Amino acid sequence: MNEIKKIALQYFVRGEEKKCRCGGGHEVCLNCKICRMEGEDQTVKKITTLAEFIDHTNLKPDSISADITKLCEEAESFHFKAVCINPFFVTLCQSALKSSASLVCSVVGFPLGANNSEIKGEETRHCIREGAAEIDMVNNIALIKERDISSLLSDIGIVSDICFDNDVDLKVIIETCLLTTEEKIIACLAAKKSGALFVKTSTGFSSAGATVDDVSLMREIVGPKLGVKASGGVRSTDLAVKMLEAGANRIGTSNGVSIVESFRR
Repeated sequence: MNEIKKIALQYFVRGEEKKCRCGGGHEVCLNCKICRMEGEDQTVKKITTLAEFIDHTNLKPDSISADITKLCEEAESFHFKAVCINPFFVTLCQSALKSSASLVCSVVGFPLGANNSEIKGEETRHCIREGAAEIDMVNNIALIKERDISSLLSDIGIVSDICFDNDVDLKVIIETCLLTTEEKIIACLAAKKSGALFVKTSTGFSSAGATVDDVSLMREIVGPKLGVKASGGVRSTDLAVKMLEAGANRIGTSNGVSIVESFRR
């Protein structure tokens, strides 16, 4: 029995996974985004434009509206999958990208994840009302380290339910640099069992960012049918490609333009 299965049996009760509202559990159906996504292999088979995998990101505390407008213009020009911004700028991005295929992604509980669950829920509702199509939520790291699995599932579940009701994708940031291997496994399993569609490595605001080894481990934990986002410190085309080859199917970076331009050359 490998370590992932061992930890799953130790900390998670079989059958406690979130059930979809369509009544199909986690079986594939046409009425539920979780079912639809879990019915498809999310591992990257072929890297074409590279831009299609990138969340073009600006989460700097000193960014102003002009910076975010430029981010949106670049996202539309390069056909990035999404822009990832702080909640304050969701309305601006939604307006700027209303004719674009690029999505608006906002963060919740950022960057520490230590907000009360109800606050995370209200922040999520606000971001969705303003136009966010994706939510990147920071896990409560204390709950992982204390092995308080019930509270951890509830913390993610509150946000997951809101996202589910509004047909919005949820990514759970586990902040890999602060976790042991066992804790990374617990965090990924909790996100999966709570109905998240992605697990994400990092905020980019802690002691380190994404590593190829962590992305590979996260892909092994969640299997081929959930998303894995590598974020934090991905600044080169070479590293972005290595992350995708290791199992990521989304890259969060503020260097999207230079990465794609280098890839095209």
